[in-house]
Amino acid sequence: MKESIVSIQNLNLKYQQKLVLTDLNWTINRGENYVLFGESGGGKTSLAKIIAGLQNGIGEVKINFDTNSHLPAEVLFVESWYQFKNLEGVANFYYQQRYTSQQAKDTLTVHAELVNYGIEKSLNLDKVEPILEALNFSSFASSQLIELSSGENKKLQLVKALWLKPQLLIIDQPYTGLDAASRKNLTILLNDVSQDGVQLILICNDSELPISINRFAEIKDGQFIQLDSLTQSSSTENHSGEIPSFLKESPVYSSENIVRMVNVNISYGEKQVLKNINWEVKAGEKWLLQGHNGSGKSTLLSLINGDHPQSYANELYLFGNRRGSGESIWDIKQHIGLISPEFHWYFDATSTVWQSIASGFYDTVGLFQQLPYSKSQQVDELVEYFGLMSSKNELLGSLPLGKQRLVLLARTIIKNPELLILDEPCQGLDQQQTQHFNHLVDELCSNGMTLIYVGHFESQLPNCLEKRILLESGEVKVVENLNIEA
Repeated sequence: MKESIVSIQNLNLKYQQKLVLTDLNWTINRGENYVLFGESGGGKTSLAKIIAGLQNGIGEVKINFDTNSHLPAEVLFVESWYQFKNLEGVANFYYQQRYTSQQAKDTLTVHAELVNYGIEKSLNLDKVEPILEALNFSSFASSQLIELSSGENKKLQLVKALWLKPQLLIIDQPYTGLDAASRKNLTILLNDVSQDGVQLILICNDSELPISINRFAEIKDGQFIQLDSLTQSSSTENHSGEIPSFLKESPVYSSENIVRMVNVNISYGEKQVLKNINWEVKAGEKWLLQGHNGSGKSTLLSLINGDHPQSYANELYLFGNRRGSGESIWDIKQHIGLISPEFHWYFDATSTVWQSIASGFYDTVGLFQQLPYSKSQQVDELVEYFGLMSSKNELLGSLPLGKQRLVLLARTIIKNPELLILDEPCQGLDQQQTQHFNHLVDELCSNGMTLIYVGHFESQLPNCLEKRILLESGEVKVVENLNIEA
């Protein structure tokens, strides 16, 4: 008889009067490494948290650790994103603080975080070095946690998990936010720890999987369904309705030149993040911005969005005006619709879905004024277009991560901006939601909108992209025209 490590019987989970998991049964035997599929909001993450003891459900969940194993008798859950705390144990940072905190030193460095973790878990610090090198993370030792991008923060959590090597390792969206080289090396590292006895549960819809994955399943209608292969998932297609009429109008451009950078340099002390950047974005152009984690993409976008204080010390033109010529940060933001993983981190989760979308008219992180009737109608149209009608009065923070992202995507486009900045916009979305959103991006851009799109996954890019800029170690490595096929 096979020996199980996890045994789940008749597990139920209700969330806001809605059954998420219904009499779910699942047995994981020793040597079985699972990938868990399912639509966003289907209960995958909640199930993982219950197995890890981080959330309660009604039913029986037994973990049977191997008492003879040399690995720690732990279940470790790595979230799809991670909220760090400052030195006083507080996590209420604001978005722009990431670019102004270098003087404050109010969060731990990466090295200090790893030292503390090693002491807590009785780990040998020397053994983390090969993991850091494999994920190209060694150079971040002196970086504060608040300075890290979402992809870099994800790497830090993966480094800690692979260093610990628990008996059961559950990772939610393991490849999200990672560049191609890091994804490849992560796959190798996961295979290595699996061979050492770590059992894996990966929650993702990706086709890039470790060869050690030998079981496939999905959560559908609250039930666990065993699959025979990667391609057997029974998720239903998400058919897009017609784009709202107010988004079919071409944006009104204040200038033919949207962005112009002349020899832009950004440094923190002796660390140079951007080096002699020259880049021009004209009205109606659709750009793909790429580069490894830590290449400077987020810093570059923070200059365009008005969030970086060093923009005044550089020759930077936004919407025809030189930065520092009298315009405020809010004057700049009026022209821009932005979504990024970092912005999602810091957004007010206590606003309702409807309020969150409506706040995009005013570039605030909550709605603080009454909307005129015409704008209220536009919010309603987008709520319906994104399939959020049943959730429109719910708090943003109460929704699954994928639905939260859809809400913020709707917020991004509500004012039909001149410039759309989409930084990894499909993080947390399932395949159907990704297709749905990129179809919308293509439609918007066919009406003349300017686009800067950051994406690591070639299979998750919209078709409208025309040009590509590639950063490497803070420098422009490639500028080229694209011909991305459908």
